[in-house]
Order: sequence, then structure tokens, then C-alpha cells
Amino acid sequence: MFEHLQPYAGDPIFGLNDAFHRNTHPNKINLTIGLYYDDQGRIPVLPSVQAVQRRLVDDPSPRVYLPMEGLASYRSAVQRVVFGADRKAVADGRVATIQTLGGTGALKVGADFLHMAYPESEVWISDPAWDNHHAIFAGAGFKTRSYPYYDPATKGLAFHAMMECLRGLPSRTIVLMHPCCHNPTGVDLSREQWGEVITVLQDRGLIPFLDIAYQGLGEGMEEDAYAVRAMVEAGLTVLVANSFSKNLSIYGERCGGLSVACGSAAEADLVLGQLKAVVRRIYSSAPWHGGHIVAGVLNDADLHACWLDEVAEMRVRMAEMRRQVHAQLAEKLPGYDAGYFLSQRGMFTYSGLSREQLLALRERHGVYIIDSGRIAVPGLNSGNVGHFTDALADVIGESAR
Repeated sequence: MFEHLQPYAGDPIFGLNDAFHRNTHPNKINLTIGLYYDDQGRIPVLPSVQAVQRRLVDDPSPRVYLPMEGLASYRSAVQRVVFGADRKAVADGRVATIQTLGGTGALKVGADFLHMAYPESEVWISDPAWDNHHAIFAGAGFKTRSYPYYDPATKGLAFHAMMECLRGLPSRTIVLMHPCCHNPTGVDLSREQWGEVITVLQDRGLIPFLDIAYQGLGEGMEEDAYAVRAMVEAGLTVLVANSFSKNLSIYGERCGGLSVACGSAAEADLVLGQLKAVVRRIYSSAPWHGGHIVAGVLNDADLHACWLDEVAEMRVRMAEMRRQVHAQLAEKLPGYDAGYFLSQRGMFTYSGLSREQLLALRERHGVYIIDSGRIAVPGLNSGNVGHFTDALADVIGESAR
């Protein structure tokens, strides 16, 4: 019946992760997958999460289906974290929010919703991008295209080229953007640049879809949401997919949210109804356990404060790893400009390493980086950063000789 189907090639990141585990190098380092590790190389279970988990163990409540839109206390918490506690759009009921199956689920629900509303529109995604962005929107029926984003010459933002592209897009084009911690490059826009982007979005009548999967891991919980809030304050209709996988370290609980900031409360009600209809067609109900973990942490003043400290600790540790890499490469590889480790932010750094250099890192040093050259910074720690910079100095220095 299905012998005619093509074999699935698998996800390249997960495939490389499997290859890492098979490698027997004594000092191997896994810098492939987007997981946060502490300085001992462990995925942490945050104390704030543990506190809620203990409560849930003793909770005799039945594990019933949640409403299609998700847990009410979860949804209100999403709105406070993403849009701000005192934002007028939230107070006016102009934001429709649902609980989703992680950030990926939020993107999928948003893609299906947008295709229903604007089936002839195209989706424009940054170049480079998280590969799954194209797959999700193409799977919803959209034609996807790429706008310029990363400049390999400077290892920074190709802002002029990006703006020229955005200015040429037709009305109701959907533009997917990262408010912070761009995946895969770690290159973010400044506030002044966001201001220029917002003006173009308004003038061209474009639909921004913001994917914020790493809030709090760039500059801070409030600072990282700047672009979202600036767009809402400017009166744009904007979709926002957020995730708690990284900043609460609850990857397998599948906790995300999709919010749509609308022009009126009546419009938000219409949108919420259609989002629920999309959810019903896909999975019907979001996770009970994960939803109560997030709601428990974010709605308890003491646990919320504890969580903010925990996220700050993650952010500071990654920034310290970046500083150590930069300082060690300056010593081990004089003349090599490693400034991108400091200018890029969040969980990822785009190295610009060639295919040959990446293979040499894996084969000679057991250092695994995906084929795009994206480095997952949390895989570095005080115990392996020296081996990492030795390996980089070896393969980059060899190429220069």
C-alpha cells in the first residue's frame, strides 16, 4: 500500500546528535541541538519548576481535557510575559491567546489560521532560518520565500538588503521575524532598526509573525520582548508564537502560546474562535501537566521572582562562555576576528565555518557543529571551552596556512 513513498531523510540536527553519541572521542563536545545545559553539562530542572511539580503530585484533581484554547491562568500569564503586565492592548481585550504544543505548535496553528484568512499570501522568512519554519508554512499551503538577513562578510545583519526587500513586498504578505536571539545566527536588530522595520510594516500593510522562543536569554525578559510591544504600541496587528521550553527548561512538556494582537476586542473574539477551530482540527486540547507547571510558576509572585533569577543565571552563563571563547581565541589564534562571539546573542552563534572545517572538527577533535556552522553556545562550559578553542584554532589556523 505504501511502498511508493519516499524514505524520510530525517532531521539533520537530530541525525548529527546521534552521530555525536556514537563518537568515542574522550573530549567530545555537542554543540548541535538547542538545549540549555548548566556548567556541569546537565539540563537543569529549575527550582521554581520543582516547587510546582511537588504541588501537582499531591493534587487530587482529575487530569481532564483542557478547553481548546487552553488553561485560562496559563493564557493570562503568557500575555503578561510577552506583552507586559500593564499593556493597554491586554487590558482592552485586544489580544487573543491560546495555549499550544510548544512554540512549534504555535507556529502550526498560526500558519493554518493565516492560510484560512489569506490563502493567496506568501510567507517571507529570514535567510538563513530555522529549517522547520519553511516546512511548517509550506505544510499549511503557503509559498515561502526568503528575505536577506545575515551578512557573512561582517557576521552581522544585512539590514539595508533586508529593508529593500521588505519595501517591495505586496500588502498582506506575512513576514516571519525573531524579536530576540535569532535562530540560527544570534544576530538581532537594534531598537532603532526595529523602528524602521515597523514603519515599513505599517506603510506596506504587511502581517508580522514574531517567533520568540528564547525570551529572557538575550538581554532580559522585558528587554527581549521590545519588538513585540513596540509593534503593538504602533497599532500593528501582529501574531506572536512563544515557547517556555528553554526559559523554563521543560522541553518535553510542550508548553507554548500563540497570541494575536488585534485592532479591537470584537476582532480578538473572532480570532480566538478561529484559533480554537484550528486547534480542534489538529489536537483538540493542550497538555494539562505542562500548562499547570507554567501557570504555577508565573502566577506565584515568589516563584515568578525565583524564575527570573534562574533565567538570568542562564543568560549570564552563556555570555561568560562567549567572553571566554573570544579571549582564548585572541590568544591562540592571533589575527582571527572572533568578535561575533560577543556581538551575537542568545543560544546560538553563526561561525561561518566551512564544510571542510566542520568535518575536521568532528573527525579530529570530536566537536560537533551542524552543517550551517551554527554553534549552540550552552554546550560550552568551563570544563570543555579550552578544548573547543584549541580545536577551532587548529582547523581555522590550518585553513589560513
